[in-house]
Amino acid sequence: MTFDEFKASLTDDAPPEGVGAPLRALWLDAANDWDGAHDALQGQPDLNGSAWVHAYLHRVEGDLPNANHWYGRAQKPPSSASLPQEWEEIARALLSD
Repeated sequence: MTFDEFKASLTDDAPPEGVGAPLRALWLDAANDWDGAHDALQGQPDLNGSAWVHAYLHRVEGDLPNANHWYGRAQKPPSSASLPQEWEEIARALLSD
């Protein structure tokens, strides 16, 4: 799936079939379902972008100490990009894997 296809799916009623938890969480966040996005990541290993998306979600929430914890687990520096820019950066990175 390309980034453009993923972004276009945001008008659908549900995330695309077969996407992993990190992309599902990003989709749910874009659909204004922060709780669903966060729930999608609960119990996920830090692999495959879960920790990075988790960091982003806590940044969206405004909980920067918790976000910084998850950035550390993701081995990423805390983002200073706008939230939409970071959302796109993460989605593009996950979709290119």
